[in-house]
Amino acid sequence: MRYLQFGITIYDPARATPGFTLIVPNFRNEAYLIGMRGEVLHQWTNLPLRPGNYAYLLKNGNLLWAGRTAEGCPLQAGKGGLLREYDWDGNVLWEYRDDNQHHDFRRCETGNTLYLGWEAMRPEAAARVRGGQPGTEHKGRMYGDYVREIDASGTTVWEWHAQDDLDIERYPLNPLVHRDEFAHANACCPLPNGDVMLSFRRLSTIMIIDRHTRKPRWEQRDDSWGMQHDCEMLANGNITWFANGHNTGQNPFSRVIELDPGTRQTVWEYQGNPPWTFFSPHISGAQRLASGHTLICEGQWGRVFEVTPEGEIVWEYINPHHGEQRPGVFANWVFRAYRYAADSQEIRGRLGSLGA
Repeated sequence: MRYLQFGITIYDPARATPGFTLIVPNFRNEAYLIGMRGEVLHQWTNLPLRPGNYAYLLKNGNLLWAGRTAEGCPLQAGKGGLLREYDWDGNVLWEYRDDNQHHDFRRCETGNTLYLGWEAMRPEAAARVRGGQPGTEHKGRMYGDYVREIDASGTTVWEWHAQDDLDIERYPLNPLVHRDEFAHANACCPLPNGDVMLSFRRLSTIMIIDRHTRKPRWEQRDDSWGMQHDCEMLANGNITWFANGHNTGQNPFSRVIELDPGTRQTVWEYQGNPPWTFFSPHISGAQRLASGHTLICEGQWGRVFEVTPEGEIVWEYINPHHGEQRPGVFANWVFRAYRYAADSQEIRGRLGSLGA
């Protein structure tokens, strides 16, 4: 797909949910808050590193951001390494470094920070991993996920390790993926009771880990999701995620799914019309807005758009901020995007009513 237009392509003022949308281009050292007409209203510039995927606003209005360091695990897809909290003026208020951090990081209600990391698996644990393409380990090694929660001083208060806390044989890798990694977590969502919800891309599985037993208390796998991203729990207890549809056959397509975890039934779904017009094989996410609409980030194309419950697009923005993905190749990827209301705790009136 090649876009002929960037910035705002659709805007229905009567139906779109007013607010400010945070855009963090994957290959630029910047973060932007844009208005409903695509204008940049605030930005954090001269960030020291390429993003470790994304950033978002905390309830105090500060920006929690990850940067991609050169050191650490040799795996590259989703790598971060440096976590920082910036105030509105770009001053660093908090910093923590773990060169093995990857993909996701969340500030908990307690003030602690939860994040994903990689570690080399012990040979006996790696030998238990089923599936994947034989012989595709990274220089003979396999890496696995850990989840770590730290307090404001950087002290670890809780950890979970896939190689220790999962029954590895029960979770075979997708047969098409490499065996350099088990199981490629790409989202960690802290729940109000202290449990943690995780998305495992290479397992096409969403799982809730009991904080005390360290074992799954709920999980669901569906290979038709095509190795999903960005699981979130809604206020009504349902779960949403971006089903990438990667490696799901001819004319692949993506979906955003809302599932009732009790009944395990899909209660809402968005897909393109025709389906293949909406597809990002990796990255991407979705946010349920207070209006009941859904803000969707079709990451590979840098497309962020808002849909009604009926699936009508009422706002669409194509990220115009390209960066060099690798020498000579420029892209406008966006890992996730978030919208904040003008009167939200995150914005706190700083931008007036410009989000209308």
